[in-house]
Amino acid sequence: MLKNWLKIFFYQIKDNKIFTTLNVLGLSMGIAGLIFAILYWNDEHSYNDWNPDKERIFLSISNLGEDMMWSTNVAGYEPYLKNYDELESYCYFDNEYTEDIVRYKNKKEILKITDAQKNFFEFFPFEFIKGNAKNALPDKGSIVLSEETAHKLFGNEDPIGKEVACSDKKFVVRGVYKIQGRSSMAPDVVISTIDSRLEGDRTQWGNFNYALMLKLKDPEQAKSVQLKLERLLYENRDLKWAKQEGLSPEEWRKKNGDHGSKIILESLTEARLHSVVENYAEGRGNYQFLLIMMGLSLLILTLSIVNYVNLATANAIKRAKEVGVRKIVGASRSNIVKQFIFETILTAGFSILISLVIVELSLPYYNEFLGKDLLIHSGQFYLQILLIFGLVVVLAGIFPALYVSNFETLKVLKGNFGRSKNGIWLRNGMLILQFAIASFFIVGSYIVYQQVSYMTSKDLGFQGDQVVQVSYRNPYDYREKGYLENIVHRYETIRQELLKIKGVQQVSIGSFDFGSGAQASSGFDYKGIGVQGKNMAIDFGMLDMMKIKIAEGRDLSASFSSDTVNSIILNETAIRLMKEKAPLGKEINWNDKKLKIVGVAKDFHISGPQDEIPPMTIFHYKTINWMIQNANKVFVKIEAQHMESALKEIESFWIKKVDTEYPFKYDFVNKSYARSYQAYVNQRNLFSLLNIVVILIALSGLFALASYSIQRRMKEIAIRKTLGAETKILLKELSKQYVLFCIIGFLIALFPVYFLLNKWLENFAYRIDISVVPFIIGFIALLCLMLLVVLSRAYQATRVNVLKYLKYE
Repeated sequence: MLKNWLKIFFYQIKDNKIFTTLNVLGLSMGIAGLIFAILYWNDEHSYNDWNPDKERIFLSISNLGEDMMWSTNVAGYEPYLKNYDELESYCYFDNEYTEDIVRYKNKKEILKITDAQKNFFEFFPFEFIKGNAKNALPDKGSIVLSEETAHKLFGNEDPIGKEVACSDKKFVVRGVYKIQGRSSMAPDVVISTIDSRLEGDRTQWGNFNYALMLKLKDPEQAKSVQLKLERLLYENRDLKWAKQEGLSPEEWRKKNGDHGSKIILESLTEARLHSVVENYAEGRGNYQFLLIMMGLSLLILTLSIVNYVNLATANAIKRAKEVGVRKIVGASRSNIVKQFIFETILTAGFSILISLVIVELSLPYYNEFLGKDLLIHSGQFYLQILLIFGLVVVLAGIFPALYVSNFETLKVLKGNFGRSKNGIWLRNGMLILQFAIASFFIVGSYIVYQQVSYMTSKDLGFQGDQVVQVSYRNPYDYREKGYLENIVHRYETIRQELLKIKGVQQVSIGSFDFGSGAQASSGFDYKGIGVQGKNMAIDFGMLDMMKIKIAEGRDLSASFSSDTVNSIILNETAIRLMKEKAPLGKEINWNDKKLKIVGVAKDFHISGPQDEIPPMTIFHYKTINWMIQNANKVFVKIEAQHMESALKEIESFWIKKVDTEYPFKYDFVNKSYARSYQAYVNQRNLFSLLNIVVILIALSGLFALASYSIQRRMKEIAIRKTLGAETKILLKELSKQYVLFCIIGFLIALFPVYFLLNKWLENFAYRIDISVVPFIIGFIALLCLMLLVVLSRAYQATRVNVLKYLKYE
C-alpha cells in the first residue's frame, strides 16, 4: 500500500511541478521563520533556568520616583538585614562588570570582573571545577576565575594557590568555576573587596551605589521584606532629611521632586525578560521584540499553511477522477484520508528539511542581527521541530484529506465535478485571510519605516561631524592626598598634547556618552521646586564643538573666572520644570551649593532619540570638583583632511603616554549615537524582510489558485469569446472576485495593524502619528500586486484557441 501511495505521490509531483514547488517553498519559508523565532525564544527563556533557587532570589530595586528607578541600593541596609527572619541570606555586589587587566607572569587579559560579598556563589551556584564554592572567597585577597579565564592565564597549569595581579593588587586564586547555562551574571572573575566600600558608605543614605540580592526562605514573604526596606529608607532618608530642613516629609518630597522611597523586589525568574530596569550585568532582553518575532513568524506559518490548504483543495479537482476510480475499486473513505495525509507528511517532512538548510545557512547573519550565538542543536529544539511537524501535518493535511474523501463517485465519473462548487467557500475564505495577513505586513512595515526614518532624520540638537569620543580610563585612589588635583592635572596634560597633533581642532572631556547618556544624576532646588537633572561635566568649548545652541545667555568661557566656581547652564527642559520665565542670573541650590544660571542650552539628545530629553545641568568639571571622577570620554574634533593621520598620532600618543596597558578605543560620535537606536533599525529591516517573504508566499498562492480557478472556467471563457466578448470584458469578469477578496482582507487587517503598531509606537518619546497614508499606500500596493498576478494569468487564458474547449460540444 505504501509503495503504491509513493508511486502516486511522485507521479503527482512530476505532473504538478509548479504546484509542488510553490507548496514546498511556501511551507519551508514559514517553518524557517518559526524556527528562527523559537531559537531566539529558547535562548531568552533559558536565562537562569539552571539556577535551583531562582524563585527565591530577589534583586532590590530602588524606586524614588520619575526617572529615579535604579537597580542599586544604599549600604545602610546591611546591619538590619542580619535580623530579618524572612531572609536566608543577602549579598551586596556590583551588578555592572569592571573591565580590568588580570596578569599572571607574562600573560595578561582584559576581563569582566564582579566585586561581591563572599557568599556570591550561594546566589549564582556555578559548578566549581577546582576549589569549593563555600570558601571560594574567604578574604579580600582571594579571586575566583571562570574556566575559560583560567585556561587563558594558566593553560594546563593548576591555578589554585597561584598569585595574580589585578588593579595593582595581588590576589590568590581559590577556585575555578563553569557556568552551566545562560546567566544574568556571567563574570570572568569574581573578587570580594566590596565590604570596605560598604563600610565607608554605611551612613550615606543618599548614595545608591550597590546592587543587593536577597534569598528568601519563602518567596511569598517578599512583600514583608519590601515594606521593611521601605521603612528603613523613610526613617533614614526622607524623615531625617526633612527634619534637617525643618519640613514635614510631605513638604520635603514636594520641594525635592521626590515621590517617596519605594522598593521593588524582583525575582531572578523575571530578571531577563520582565525587569523594570537594567538590572544585572548581562542585561535584560527585549520581551516585546521577542513577542513580535514569535507573532510574525506564526503569522507567516499560518499564511504558508493556508496557502498549502488552498492549493491542495484547488488541486483536488484534477485528482477527482483518481479518487472516484479508487472508490469504485474498493478504497474506503479512511483509506483515502490516510493516503492524502501520508502525502502531506512527505511534503511537510521535505519542507522541514529545506527549512533547516535555510536556517543553518542564515544563522550567522541572524546571530549578528541579534548579537547572539544561537545554535540549532539541543534536545528541546528537536522536540519542538517534531511539534512543528505534527502541527503542520494536522493543520495542512486533515482538511484537504477529508475534502477529497467526500467526493461523490458518480458525479466525479460523469465528468462534471469541475463545475462543482464544493470547497470554493473555504478557498475563498482562506484567500481573504491571505490578503489580510499580507495587508498587515505591508501597512505595518510602512509605519515602522516611517517611525525609524523620523528618528534618524530628527534634529538631535547637536552635530557630531568629525568629532571622535575616546574611551578614557580615569584611575584614582580616593585615599591618596590631593587625588582630585592629580586627576585634573592628568587630563589637562593630555589635552595640551592632543592639541599639538596636526588636524586636532578642539578637545574636551565629558561625564557622558552620546548614545548612552550621563553617568550621574543629582537633584537641585529652585524656589521649592525640585528637579532631578543629568550631570553634564564638560570643559570649555564643548558645546561649541558639538554645535549645541544657546537659547539664552552665554556659553561657559575661560574669560569668566566664576565659570569654574559657581556658574551653570541648564537645558530648556530643566527651565520648563523650574517654571521660571527669566532664568538668567537666578541661583539654584545644587547639593547645598549655590550655582548661578549663566545660560540656557537648546534641548539636545544625549541618549537614543526614542528617549525623552531629560533635564540637564551643564557645568565646568572644576565647578563640582568630584565630577571629574565620572569623566570617561575625551572628545576630539579633527579636520576632515587630516582625520586618518591625526587618529594614528592620537593612538600612538595614547598607548605610549596615557594608557599603556589597554587597547586604544574610540568611536565617531555620530556612529556611536546611531547605535543607540540600532535595535529599532533592525526591527525595521526585519519587518521589511518578512514583508517580502509574506508577499512572495501570498502571490505564489494567488497565482496557483487563480490558475486553477481560471482553468475551471476555460469552457465558459471559450463560449464568451465565441459570442463576441471583448478581452477587457473577460479580464474584468475574471478578476472582479479577487478585487472583492482583496478589499475584504484589507478591511479585516485594519484594526489589528492600527492597534498593534500603535502599541509599538508607545516605546518612543518622540513618535509619528499613524495617518491614513500607510493604509492608502498599503491597499494600492496590495491591489496592484494582486491585479498583476491575476490579470497576467487571465490574459493568457483569453489568448487560447476556443476550438480546444468547444470541439466536443
